[in-house]
Amino acid sequence: MSCKLNRKDFIRAASSLAIFPLVSNDRATLPSRPNQRFRSAHRVLTCNIRVDLPADAEKGFGWQDRKGICIKIIAEQQPDVICLQEVLKGQMEDLMAAFPGFAGVGFDGPEMDAHLTGYHGVAKNPILFSKDRYELVGAGTYWLSETPLRGGSISWGSARARHANYVRLKERETNKEFRVINLHLDHKSQEAREEQVKLVLAEAAQYTADFPQLLTGDFNASMANQVYRLVLEQGWRDSYTHIHGDTEPGYTVHLFKGDRYEKKAKGKKIDFIFAKGHVHAVDAEIIRDHVGGQYPSDHYFVSADVKLK
Repeated sequence: MSCKLNRKDFIRAASSLAIFPLVSNDRATLPSRPNQRFRSAHRVLTCNIRVDLPADAEKGFGWQDRKGICIKIIAEQQPDVICLQEVLKGQMEDLMAAFPGFAGVGFDGPEMDAHLTGYHGVAKNPILFSKDRYELVGAGTYWLSETPLRGGSISWGSARARHANYVRLKERETNKEFRVINLHLDHKSQEAREEQVKLVLAEAAQYTADFPQLLTGDFNASMANQVYRLVLEQGWRDSYTHIHGDTEPGYTVHLFKGDRYEKKAKGKKIDFIFAKGHVHAVDAEIIRDHVGGQYPSDHYFVSADVKLK
């Protein structure tokens, strides 16, 4: 069978694709949040953790220097769902060991990637979710290209191969279901970003308008960008602006410098959690936490507490 599928064929086929989750046998979980307002909410994080690069290690902020901080800051948020970007195999193994009460979906490869080593192709966007709170109903991955079933495929002048992962989860206590899509759009080509997000939006549009869906990730585009407008035009709501209003909240990329970032006055929020259907945000934050001035990543993480209607 040919790997070349057009978008129409792909959208029909995508919901039948599945990948196997990486599941730990340990049933340990994070403690419940004490705030009663959010007792029934689902806390979702989007975290670009920055790939494990030797060049960063030479400057003192390699993965081995900051993984403990990254894990600590994520754990302190007491999340239910963790959406990650820029994850290499060793980082995925560290995170799964740190969060044994979570299942991890979406780290497939690098066997199917065009490039077996280095940043190209192998940095993934896995989704972790609480095994105690949720049952996995379905999951899948596709590449953001004109041939979405071909691993590592690139289109539209994208600087790197990009992909999206999704999970469909059922809350064990209520049997309510919702869907989470996690992506990382191209960092150089505006055309690529627009075409990549159009593909994701078209795939998500298979579901009824009221079905709860979340769209998370590093969009490499601000609220002023056409990419953001394309998402809103398809009926998605920005969880952060839903809580805080439409004013640009400022930078989420800070190059490991936090408040010391020289370009912070010009920086924009490019990490988002969008909602569609019968789900709405009751809280949302940019997580600026650090430990002794050392940050978990070159991005701030973003959270949203959402409730299913």
